[in-house]
Amino acid sequence: METKPARRQRSALTIHDVARYAGVSPMTVSRVINGEKNVRDSTREAVLSAIRDLNYQPNPAARSLAGADLIRIGLLYSNPSAAYLSEFLVGSLDQSSRSNIQLIVEKCDVEGGEKAAAEKLVASGIDGLILPPPLCDSEVIVRVVAASKIPAVAVATGRPPPDASAVRIDDFEAARAMTRHILELGHRRIGFVKGHPNQTASGQRLEGYLAALKEAGVSPDAALIVQGYFTYRSGLDAADRLLSLAEPPTAIFASNDDMAAATVAVAHRRHLDVPGDLTVCGYDDTALATTIWPELTTIRQPVAEMSREAVNLLVDEIRSRRAGETAKHPHAVLDFALIRRESDGPPKR
Repeated sequence: METKPARRQRSALTIHDVARYAGVSPMTVSRVINGEKNVRDSTREAVLSAIRDLNYQPNPAARSLAGADLIRIGLLYSNPSAAYLSEFLVGSLDQSSRSNIQLIVEKCDVEGGEKAAAEKLVASGIDGLILPPPLCDSEVIVRVVAASKIPAVAVATGRPPPDASAVRIDDFEAARAMTRHILELGHRRIGFVKGHPNQTASGQRLEGYLAALKEAGVSPDAALIVQGYFTYRSGLDAADRLLSLAEPPTAIFASNDDMAAATVAVAHRRHLDVPGDLTVCGYDDTALATTIWPELTTIRQPVAEMSREAVNLLVDEIRSRRAGETAKHPHAVLDFALIRRESDGPPKR
């Protein structure tokens, strides 16, 4: 009579019971049961001991299903802007946690290290790959992904690949909107700090700036367009060049917040008031935009939302492939917004 409740109790045991008993996560128990190697020996022994003590017997069907549902996503990053990268990682980690996805993050050295880093991630057994800028535009990585035949999502590229999913904003329209705003304030000499040439979005932003000038009947001045590389250091150099001109600009539009923040610093060093003497505008609306004084007028690129959407698109494609469905490669275009703060104003008269 007393053996029946015991049998019911044993049959009701779950992987969560084993995890609690061993003091580990259910995912760790799953890895031990499935014979995966990325578990410490001490942890593996603790889980096996818990299984023996509890007389736990995994359900073969459930085990098979769990293995089929497990999704591992790789995220390969190399970004000169720490603020941008931080928001991107927060968004992707948050969405992966919500979706019970294992996210593997790997740093990449863009100076010749892209191929090795991408191949390392692919060899680790990932089911798909997220490529934030600038790696979204790396031809080397695109070739590695194509050879591996795993799905990928390019984020913030100005030229979405036809055989991969993509998440972006309309960089051309965003830059045109900001330039229009500066023109409407009364500025005509508007400096522009370009983004890194290894990113296609940089070209889109420059084209948006030029298009707005043309609409307003303002001839572009080559001296007012200087190269930046999305780093604070390059922003310092670009701002120094612009403000050293015989006829300096009354406004500077930088292609990201890091370079805009550097421009504000250079202006202060030259005893220029922002925005009284110089309007400064940025791009991205990272945390940096509101941690300097004055706070930056900028284009809000929803970086965290873009990374979340990238996770969703990648998971959808992986599950579709597993179900034997034809792969689709959607290109999602999210909304941008012009955020006006204290760094812009009309030119001094």
